[in-house]
Amino acid sequence: MGVIEVEGEDAEQRVLAAAEVLFYGQGIQAVGMDAIRTASAVPLKRLYQIFPSKDSLVEAYLRRRDARWLSELGEYVASHDSPTQRVLAVFDWLFQWFNEPDFRGCGFINSYGELGARSQPVAEIARAHKQAFRHYVADLVAAAEAPSWLADHLVLLAEGAMSTAAITGSAEPARQAKDAARILLRTARAEFGTAQPDQGSREK
Repeated sequence: MGVIEVEGEDAEQRVLAAAEVLFYGQGIQAVGMDAIRTASAVPLKRLYQIFPSKDSLVEAYLRRRDARWLSELGEYVASHDSPTQRVLAVFDWLFQWFNEPDFRGCGFINSYGELGARSQPVAEIARAHKQAFRHYVADLVAAAEAPSWLADHLVLLAEGAMSTAAITGSAEPARQAKDAARILLRTARAEFGTAQPDQGSREK
């Protein structure tokens, strides 16, 4: 693994950028601090001044990924016009993410699978990330004037798509989940008495 050049960023950001590439791409337990040092071009002494232990670096990596992931999702979804389109845009964004060449599933599911049983901080960060995603989807559902129970169903579709895409190496689970989400949205609105034309149905 070569040095990751991050022009203009300080040592901490270079370390975090390297950690994200390596931890996400290879797995947390497979990557040592020496590999982070090499990839970030930050001397080992300086690295340990910033992050006194690998555990502290793992936690910082996960928090950084959480903020970036939710921000990128929110920015993409907000670019769509109607509340219905914004609900379904979640799955369009997942489709784009699944198509990225370095996609290897949800980093929080992966980290929980590796370390959740013995690291309470990692387990808590993973749970907080999933809860934040659930709250975000619930806000989209409320804006679309659909019943609140729909949020949990949509989150399960999204989470299932993440896991299936990682295992199969295909982005199609995002499209399949979107089709199911569209049906659920129509049904929920009909039951809730707010049935409207599904503007997202014209999307491919």
